[in-house]
Amino acid sequence: MKNQKPPWITSKVDTTIFQDLIAKIRHYNLHVVCFEASCPNIGTCFHKKTATFLILGNICTRNCNFCGISHGTPMIPDPEEPGHVAALVEELNLRHVVITSVTRDDLPDQGVGQFINSIREIRKVKPSVIIEVLIPDFQGNKEILNQLIEEKPEIINHNVETVPRLYPKIRPQADYTRSLQVLQYVKEQNPRIYTKSGLMVGLGEEESEILKVIQDLRNVQCDMLTIGQYLRPSKAQLPVEKYYRPEEFQRFEQVARRLGFHSVAAAPLVRSSYNAEDTLKELLQ
Repeated sequence: MKNQKPPWITSKVDTTIFQDLIAKIRHYNLHVVCFEASCPNIGTCFHKKTATFLILGNICTRNCNFCGISHGTPMIPDPEEPGHVAALVEELNLRHVVITSVTRDDLPDQGVGQFINSIREIRKVKPSVIIEVLIPDFQGNKEILNQLIEEKPEIINHNVETVPRLYPKIRPQADYTRSLQVLQYVKEQNPRIYTKSGLMVGLGEEESEILKVIQDLRNVQCDMLTIGQYLRPSKAQLPVEKYYRPEEFQRFEQVARRLGFHSVAAAPLVRSSYNAEDTLKELLQ
């Protein structure tokens, strides 16, 4: 059957660490993308006491047909959220922090202020931490992007997610060219910031289209790349069209490395922030 998971799609959960970290997250009234997007790596990441913080609430203004995050009318941003993120970063003694958000097209600054405040609060309590931000496209607004770039996070990540042909079906409120331009603009404004992007496969794309996306990302000097298998979060999202085999991911990784990406993670369960600390170490070697 096309939609039956193959044997290489497996993940485990350490319930002891799982429950401990859940308690800490709830104590600070925070959200993590691990829960909201039904990430298959939640057990692995929680075992390492890592998580990707989801700021600006857990309701998105967009409705991408692959994503498990709820959409609708979001709440007003919590002014205490950046401080709570920093407090948990300090409590967990994290070395690499990933901060992402729902898309907030409803806000005048599209949520960049919450990113900035989170970065500043984290650096107050742990100046040595590596900060990676996984951002929405901010509608391509350069003034908003400039505000984030000025904070100099070590990594700015923006996912293209899929091939351009499938955008109307999968990301109807996004634009492939605009996403590439976001990555290009960051690199142009500050070449010392690492740029990162990712895509998922298994939604009906052709291999030639995947290879073209990899080339497009390298053409805008993207430094880091992740490629993973799309897994349907629930019946409300699009079904899986194909499960790629591990050797196919290996081939994508080989192509990306030949093109000059400094760090590549390609495997069925790879996600944008999966093993983010390890991929950065590879880049710095």
